[in-house]
Amino acid sequence: MGGRKWRTLTILALAELLAMALWFSASAVLPQLTETWKLSGSLQSWFTMSVQIGFVVGALVSALTNAPDRFSAQRLFAICALCGAGANAAIALWVTTPEPALVLRFVTGFCLAGVYPPGMKLAVSWCKEDRGLGIGLLVGALTVGSALPHLLNAVPWGVEGGAGLPPWRPVLGGASVLALVASGLVLLVPAGPHLKAASRFDWREAFRAVGAPGVRLANLGYLGHMWELYAMWAWAPLFLLASYEQHGWDPQAARVAGFSIVAIGGIGSVVAGRLADRWGRTSIAIVSLVVSGACALTAGFLFDSPGLLTGVCLVWGLFVVADSAQFSAAISELSDPQYVGTALTMQTCLGFSLTLATLWAIPPLQARFGWEGAFATLALGPVVGVAAMVRLRLSPLAEKLASGNR
Repeated sequence: MGGRKWRTLTILALAELLAMALWFSASAVLPQLTETWKLSGSLQSWFTMSVQIGFVVGALVSALTNAPDRFSAQRLFAICALCGAGANAAIALWVTTPEPALVLRFVTGFCLAGVYPPGMKLAVSWCKEDRGLGIGLLVGALTVGSALPHLLNAVPWGVEGGAGLPPWRPVLGGASVLALVASGLVLLVPAGPHLKAASRFDWREAFRAVGAPGVRLANLGYLGHMWELYAMWAWAPLFLLASYEQHGWDPQAARVAGFSIVAIGGIGSVVAGRLADRWGRTSIAIVSLVVSGACALTAGFLFDSPGLLTGVCLVWGLFVVADSAQFSAAISELSDPQYVGTALTMQTCLGFSLTLATLWAIPPLQARFGWEGAFATLALGPVVGVAAMVRLRLSPLAEKLASGNR
């Protein structure tokens, strides 16, 4: 059982990794798109926000229809990964102006709402006492997958784009091919022994899923975490690139560093998941939030020290996502077992809705207060997250977490 379980989870994690390459495929090539299409600061933000909005709408539709609990999670994942790959590939193949690209990025995000939550439900179906590690493995894969476009952007494709920048179409096309592979790979993943029978349709479960006291605190911690996470992933690699170029460092090295500061979170997710199953979900979440918040307060002041900035961003990337799986694991332990998929989908819907605020706010904040002030605002999320986790830790409901490990 043990060997089959971890082989299955490894295949699931690989499928998640490949599918999530779609997420930041446009954000990674934002400098090229800006040069090609003369994007304003607002339009630059929309290239990341359009995916987030699509995901939020898709997650809400999925939760209201109880799709993750009524249909095969594998088939839902596969179909959505395939459709997302098609929408993203269409930009690389045919689009020549920003407006249709934004629409197709919205569609990509909508499809990804049928990839991430069903993937978590499949991981939960295989894990019980080690659920933090199981979901941590999946979130780690998501993290590395989200970083992949930055690595694709560092590949010498042979033909330079405008202003000496690498071409952007191969990056979007490459991400789409990876998602296509993921859509086939996930069909090899069987459901685990802890999967509940298909639930009946009840749209009210989407709201019941966020109403219970313990779930509310876990979601509040998750919201604090999400306030920081996607803004860091979207803007810190571009901040690094600007720092490297300003000081004459190799921009290709900056793109590899951009990949690394996101991808290193995959290690953080797995290690934190292992520790949380032993030491407690709230304990690991609090430590992760404190360290990532401190990095948010520090990174903006290091623009003139690219080496030190890279080091701080690596620490930031390691801790900024380490707690993510623990909020999801907590939801799976505190919510109705029959509607775990709906509860997880609602959690992601709320969290990704909040990311729109920081993704949109960073460019104007940076213009007015510099990177110091812009990144410092991200530390507000960890403050709220720590407060929520302390309250959950002190609650009797925390006994349900990680086999009694708070």
